[in-house]
Amino acid sequence: MHQIVFNEISASELSAIPTLEQLELINSFQVDVEKVKNSEAKDTPFGVVEREGRRIFRYRSRDYRIYFTMEDEKLVVQRVLHTNSLRDFLFRSGMGSGSEDQRLGESRSFWRLIDEGEKAARQ
Repeated sequence: MHQIVFNEISASELSAIPTLEQLELINSFQVDVEKVKNSEAKDTPFGVVEREGRRIFRYRSRDYRIYFTMEDEKLVVQRVLHTNSLRDFLFRSGMGSGSEDQRLGESRSFWRLIDEGEKAARQ
């Protein structure tokens, strides 16, 4: 069993979600490490975003995306984003075609978002 840890930014993003939606989102965030490792399978809610050796996992649930890293026995949640904000982000970033994960992996703006979350976790 993995411990789920929210950094300061992701905890703030989660707390901005209405309470019932928070509970549904957390309840649905059942992480099976094997499914995460095989996230290329089409029947899994997980994805992988990679760039320059960095790797972050994505979990999709209804209108939200949870971006997290795996560190030993911990899942560190870096960001919790509503799909509308993610769509807006993708549009503003001028990303081309390809899967959502591929486009995010190529976006410097996305990695800046993740870096903010990682820096908040270290403070």
